[in-house]
Amino acid sequence: MATVFETVRSSAAILSAAGVDTPEHDVKLLLAEAFHVDLRDVDKAMLMGEDVGHLNSALASDSPESGAWANAKTTGNTVAAAMERFHSMVDRRAKREPLQHITGHAPFRYLDLKVGPGVFIPRPETELVVQEGIEWTTRHGMYRAKVVDLCAGSGAIGLAFATEVPGSEVWAVEKSERTAQWTRRNLDETTKRYPAIAGNYHLEIADATQMPTLNQLDGTIDIVLTNPPYVPLSDIPVQPEVRDYDPDLALYGGSADGTLIPERIISRASKLLKPGGLMVMEHDVTQGERLAAFARTCDFVDVVVHNDYTGRPRYLTAEKQEIG
Repeated sequence: MATVFETVRSSAAILSAAGVDTPEHDVKLLLAEAFHVDLRDVDKAMLMGEDVGHLNSALASDSPESGAWANAKTTGNTVAAAMERFHSMVDRRAKREPLQHITGHAPFRYLDLKVGPGVFIPRPETELVVQEGIEWTTRHGMYRAKVVDLCAGSGAIGLAFATEVPGSEVWAVEKSERTAQWTRRNLDETTKRYPAIAGNYHLEIADATQMPTLNQLDGTIDIVLTNPPYVPLSDIPVQPEVRDYDPDLALYGGSADGTLIPERIISRASKLLKPGGLMVMEHDVTQGERLAAFARTCDFVDVVVHNDYTGRPRYLTAEKQEIG
């Protein structure tokens, strides 16, 4: 039986040859998924030089057979099944299917979200959008807030805020009914851990750029958080995982420079927010200054473009101008 180290190394070579950016990391995650163990268990097994059988965490204790022979037989079958799952996953990843589609979930702050075909996979940099909103509520002494998540997708932003700022009320807007199925699925899963949000999270199937959407809330919202489609049409992603799997509706900003939809989102946010309210919006690294300037024309002040984890301009914060 091969060691975990040998298994990771050989499978990582396959992914590397296929052009995957992080082959060893992806292989270890897939191995952990196949054996239903944590990533740290894979790392430990690699360090200790253990074979793949040590990853098996699902030994059958109720086998109709008995004794050491029966346990060994059950273990062998379980390991074989797990390795079959693993090799199938590696084959899919080598064809550049997104890692998160293969595992069926993606981490986002303290949540583990269901993802798959038809929904945009949440990225780590989007966690900063939520963090800005939470820090703003803390600075303003808010114990709860009225929040709108425009372009909700998987529900990552709104669900994260709702669970981390208990008592807040969130309205999430998603245009695609297919995508909204994932939003609902994640809402259902999240409410199992956080039952209190069940009555405080509202999903609206509508176009977030249109003024009638949630217009009953105009002028009453504390925070608008949004990760709108913003990829320039002139800059089609080269990564197959993004280009071929993320929905076009969630990717492209509607114009050559990708700012058409973000600008409409800024206009809608301005109407939703009460005076002094906050907007946090993710954008392309090329769009910061233009979108900041546009926000200032929509009654926003204290407009600031912020860098992401890699030091690139990735999102802006802006406050709705106070009256008087």
